[in-house]
Amino acid sequence: MFPDQELTKADLLNYYRKISKWIIPFLKDRPMVLHRYPEGIEGEDFYQKDIPDYFPDWIDRIDVELREGGRQTLVNCNRESTLLYLVNQGVVTPHVWLSRKGSLEYPDRLVFDLDPPKEEFGLVQECARDLMQLFDMIEMRLFALTTGSQGMHLLLPLDGKSGFDETRDFARKSAEKMVVGHPEKYTIESRKDQRGGKLFIDYLRNSYGQTSVAPYSLRAGKAAPAAVPLDRSEAASAGMRPDRYNHKNLFRRLGQKENPWADVDKHAYSVKKGLAELDKIGL
Repeated sequence: MFPDQELTKADLLNYYRKISKWIIPFLKDRPMVLHRYPEGIEGEDFYQKDIPDYFPDWIDRIDVELREGGRQTLVNCNRESTLLYLVNQGVVTPHVWLSRKGSLEYPDRLVFDLDPPKEEFGLVQECARDLMQLFDMIEMRLFALTTGSQGMHLLLPLDGKSGFDETRDFARKSAEKMVVGHPEKYTIESRKDQRGGKLFIDYLRNSYGQTSVAPYSLRAGKAAPAAVPLDRSEAASAGMRPDRYNHKNLFRRLGQKENPWADVDKHAYSVKKGLAELDKIGL
């Protein structure tokens, strides 16, 4: 599966078996999109939404309505056996919705994806610090995740009382505050050729049916890097890199450090209150 690491499917299954108690709380009751690599990470890959007919009946499912009409049935990964079945199907990275079964129109997560120009991770860390300080001003806590790829995700847990349109509006206005305050560093221009070498604060994934990489997932990098929750000091530390943790060193970390996201679901912020507080801030 990972030729440079000589990592086989059996090794991948063993990783996800060992990490299951950490990752499943972030998968549970969320529609999942499967990033599959049937021939390993150097072969062809694809994203799969609709659950295949041959998946066994014991795998839980979530039926979702599509914005363009029709319906899809997606995987609901609530237990270790389902996770291992998916890995055996060539799934390297699970991606999950920002809303849960039963409240699919009302997200309980808001995510900023910090997308740097030319792998400038120092700029990612600056943006994470600036965004965290902005949210400190409105008394909300952002949670950092190194993606295992190039950037960083910042997550805000929500109370699930606002729809996606209002949630995305809140994310957009927050990103605009950052651009106004630091026009030389940040942009919300989605087209790469229009960014002018600035970091793109991607708020657009806060939409119905969009996904975010699940914490503790492996990514398709040569060293089998992992997406890992960070505390605030780690997110800003000089030694941090987006692929610092991988299938080899992550479990040492978990044995030595408390989970920085252990209390993430104890926070449930109001989008309406956040919008009101944000409007009071002049930048």
